[in-house]
Amino acid sequence: MRIAVNTRFLLKGKLEGIGWFTNEILKRVVQKHPEHEFIFFFDRPYDQQFIFARNVTPIVLSPPARHPFLWYIWFEWSIRRALTRYKADLFISTDGFLSLSTKIPTLLVVHDLAFEHYPQHLPFKFRYYLQKYTPKFVQKAKHIVTVSTYSKQDLIDTYQVQEDKISIVYNGANELYRPLGYEEKKAVKETYSGGCEYFVFAGALHPRKNIVNLLKAFALFKKKQRTDMKILIIGRFAWNSDEIKETIENHPFKSDVVHLDYMQVEELSKVIGAAYGITFVSLYEGFGIPVLEAIKCHVPGIVSNVTSIPEVAGNTCLYVNPTDVADIAEKMRIFYKDEHLRGQLVLACQEQAQKYDWEKSAFTFYDVLQEKML
Repeated sequence: MRIAVNTRFLLKGKLEGIGWFTNEILKRVVQKHPEHEFIFFFDRPYDQQFIFARNVTPIVLSPPARHPFLWYIWFEWSIRRALTRYKADLFISTDGFLSLSTKIPTLLVVHDLAFEHYPQHLPFKFRYYLQKYTPKFVQKAKHIVTVSTYSKQDLIDTYQVQEDKISIVYNGANELYRPLGYEEKKAVKETYSGGCEYFVFAGALHPRKNIVNLLKAFALFKKKQRTDMKILIIGRFAWNSDEIKETIENHPFKSDVVHLDYMQVEELSKVIGAAYGITFVSLYEGFGIPVLEAIKCHVPGIVSNVTSIPEVAGNTCLYVNPTDVADIAEKMRIFYKDEHLRGQLVLACQEQAQKYDWEKSAFTFYDVLQEKML
């Protein structure tokens, strides 16, 4: 079987949600199934680390697809012609996009529908494209994979997709996310927080991540609680991030707010593993990988009570209304003060961590591929 794959999010040193899913799932599937030939379609020069085995043929297709107009050109012209030229039997696309003009059956991965629920958080041209074409992509796909029970139901409710057309393949976390020992934690804290305990947020910084409310809540927490606790905000500034920048710059406890740019997994896993707690009060998530990464490190925290987050976090965290700053601040106070409660949450992480694993997910993904596509 000749299987073509959209691998445009496999970017060296820049893997985020879709990129990690593509990397971890395809690496395992490719290596365990040498009987298939895989053609990886990149939209720019690729790194050899993403050519996972000898049964992978990398192809670079122009133009680099990082803009709605170029998305259309890449999928409707470059991908369509390449699928025919390389005689692909099927196409896997892990970023929610596909070619509407090809006759090659497509397995489509849709991670979330945030653009339908919070369209105001995206620039107009991106929002317009996603809202116009995603319903068509979902209809065109032979089968759909999504990453949580919540996201499956969201697809059903929003686009009236038949339930049996959607399969769930959970995200996992890199094996570097693991519990740290006392000395390891101490060294990380000395490096990043002056030796102090800290809350941590990790992810791209844009309005849906609700960083402004998180920082307002941290200020309220600091006013009510005498503590040297800090908060580390880790991630690149994405679209519509001016208010986040201003909030960090003008924070009343600015010396206790540490912003760090995008961090490679080798270091990020240590920073999350040494945290006192994760604070992830996003307004909407299709999965919420940073929450799972913290759980894998046995680091509980304070998270939103909406969308997929309770599904991923289970009983490892305290839940908040993400729009209620006072609620977030109060849960921070309880989490900080009640060591017994925090200890129980740490124990719960050990059990919850076992539910999500890239090996299991890759096995499930190939089962879906075999049952629905081959």
